[in-house]
Amino acid sequence: MQLGFVSAILPELTLREILTHAAEIGYDCVEIMCWPKGKATRRYAGVTHIDLNQLSDKRIKEVKALIKETGVKISGLGYYPNPLVADKKEASIYIKHIEQLIKVAPTLGLRNVNTFIGRDPSKSIEDNWARFLEVWKPLVALAKKYKVKIGIENCPMSFTNDEWPGGLNLAVSPAIWKRMFADLNSNYIGLNYDPSHMVLQHMDYLAPIRNFSKRLFHVHAKDLKIDQHRLNEVGVFATPAQWHTPKLPGMGDVNWGQFCSTLSDIGYKGSVCVEVEDRAFEGSLENRLKSLRQSHTYLRQYIS
Repeated sequence: MQLGFVSAILPELTLREILTHAAEIGYDCVEIMCWPKGKATRRYAGVTHIDLNQLSDKRIKEVKALIKETGVKISGLGYYPNPLVADKKEASIYIKHIEQLIKVAPTLGLRNVNTFIGRDPSKSIEDNWARFLEVWKPLVALAKKYKVKIGIENCPMSFTNDEWPGGLNLAVSPAIWKRMFADLNSNYIGLNYDPSHMVLQHMDYLAPIRNFSKRLFHVHAKDLKIDQHRLNEVGVFATPAQWHTPKLPGMGDVNWGQFCSTLSDIGYKGSVCVEVEDRAFEGSLENRLKSLRQSHTYLRQYIS
């Protein structure tokens, strides 16, 4: 396994600065955010460390040289929009950028792209399904053509009033994953698996590692703490932002020894990337870098 982090937490730094910090701390890889240039209102969205629209042959050579110089690999290209949003004109922008990611990844020597399935939160899972197949069958066919693995993060995206209760991502549970993988019938779509989203849903976060071992394309290392006292006050039907807090690995409810042990049991040899969303460390660049150092120190006892 390779230990890395997600670049979204360092939006103000250049790719060179990010890979340099990663090397200095001791990380093996970084998942690089590739949002289109422009405004994004969602937290951790809109971060661009490789601009696909500026990816000339010269820039591709520069990126490869940076990887060689620092010794830090890119675990995958990340972009997490809602390609099933109700507004089809808006959705088409997201879909086209995912297509671009798939096409660009091999030019950088990469085989992993990470994203969301998306969802219209005003509709049921059944009512989203036809649109899901309409959008994702061509994307998966494109991934097969370019031999790129698409890792779908299992985040519910249902934390705030505008996302609740349906959420902005269909791929939230094993039952849905099974149906998705069966209907798409491709080895080029799998999971960018994050255990914290299972803790949020009060589900077993170890079983999916065993049950979907061949679909684990990428892993996020984010912890989560459930405030049971607050949950007792508002209940599980309240927006989750009221009763949970994202934390650094080792500071929440995930048992990382068991988690990494289960990954090693199934022979997982991919990337495990720290995703920092812990607000206690967001006050400054210095604190965010501190969070990456702390997470590296903690997880290195399990990922050598």
